[in-house]
Amino acid sequence: MRQALHQLPTLTDPLNETFGLSQHARFQGNYADLHARPFPVATTPVRVSHMTLLHTGADHYPRELKHLSSLCKRYSINPPSEGDVCFYQNFGEFEVRWERHTEFSSYTFLLKGKSTQCFSQTAISLLPDDWISELPGEVVAALHIEGIDSDTAVVDKETLRPCFEGQRLIASQLGNEAASVWSALRLHSDGFNRVLLVNRSLNECQTGRLIRTLLELEAYRNMMLLAFPVAQQTSAQVSDMETELADLLRQISGERVISEEREQLEKLSDMAAAVAELIAETRYRFDAARAYYQMVQSRLDDLQETELNGLQTMSAFIEHRLGPAFRTTEATKRRLDDLSSRVDRASDFLRTRVDMAIEAQNQALLQSMDKRAQLQFRLQQTVEGLSIVVITYYVLALCSFIFKAAVPFAPWMDVDLLRAAFLPVVLASVWLVTHRVKKHLKRDAEN
Repeated sequence: MRQALHQLPTLTDPLNETFGLSQHARFQGNYADLHARPFPVATTPVRVSHMTLLHTGADHYPRELKHLSSLCKRYSINPPSEGDVCFYQNFGEFEVRWERHTEFSSYTFLLKGKSTQCFSQTAISLLPDDWISELPGEVVAALHIEGIDSDTAVVDKETLRPCFEGQRLIASQLGNEAASVWSALRLHSDGFNRVLLVNRSLNECQTGRLIRTLLELEAYRNMMLLAFPVAQQTSAQVSDMETELADLLRQISGERVISEEREQLEKLSDMAAAVAELIAETRYRFDAARAYYQMVQSRLDDLQETELNGLQTMSAFIEHRLGPAFRTTEATKRRLDDLSSRVDRASDFLRTRVDMAIEAQNQALLQSMDKRAQLQFRLQQTVEGLSIVVITYYVLALCSFIFKAAVPFAPWMDVDLLRAAFLPVVLASVWLVTHRVKKHLKRDAEN
């Protein structure tokens, strides 16, 4: 069986044909999405091997399709088509289920029947080793599930301990004691985690849904934990930045010259850029961690666990380990946002101080310019007065030449007397002309 989202049956437009109604472009797609990635139908005993691989590179999707096609070619099976986001196919002895998600892809292999010894013959052991080794991506989760019937084996802690290589076990009963699960939630010698599913009264659909829940729980739990080392590293960087910011704020509080404040403002600007870059680098991973954590909580709720033989339940164990990691990522995210706000406020405060200092400098400069202008005006008035005197002197000197030239024709004329008589007239005339020129120039400047 193979299904892909874009291959689901597409109706022409029955609402238009029957009622004359126009349907939205997503009308049929919304219904099709409800049936995307269906759970497997499985009966116990069954063996399941699952791997979650993180996408690597822009060409990851074409490499996945090519790799799946190579497996199909070996078994003469129709390969997935371009654009498929899921592929479910029965290969005879085993079933392959491939699903592509936003940032990872999951490969699930199902094999009917029971192992001669628990986890000794896993589903993935039937796959070609060279094909498995060339799976594209980076493995972030690997899980074996062995499903058995409760009446075919003795199920207790001491009997099952060898199945988990002597690791400490956790266990719980699920859904009104319809089944129980056992696990150590540790990687074993083959590099896989192991879960033993003991079926008491689940039908094939319930068993398939439970297997899907356990697989998703493993994938989402590990994907959420990808944010934890990022949060630890980021938290250390935030601590260093907070210390640096505190030092800058202590320096800002004192009296500083404008050159020092500008230097501090540059440091704050660099810090703001560094914080913004850090937020951009981590925000997606932290937001994804929140989404994965919520999905883990949802899957744990679906299990409806109760205690079994006094052992710790899977929900209690996972929440005890996963909760602090999630809260660390949330706290780091809040610290980053808070640091960004504090840097912005400090930058605004320091920028205001710089602006006020510049304003004070400008005001002092304007006052100095005003004093200089007043001094220049007084000097100009003095020069104007002296200019009137000098012009008057030279005009009278010119008049003296005229008076002396006229003496032979008018012997009675007294040159000194005439020059003294003309002095007030010339002085008044020069002052009047100078005043009018000054007034004219002032009017032109205003216009």
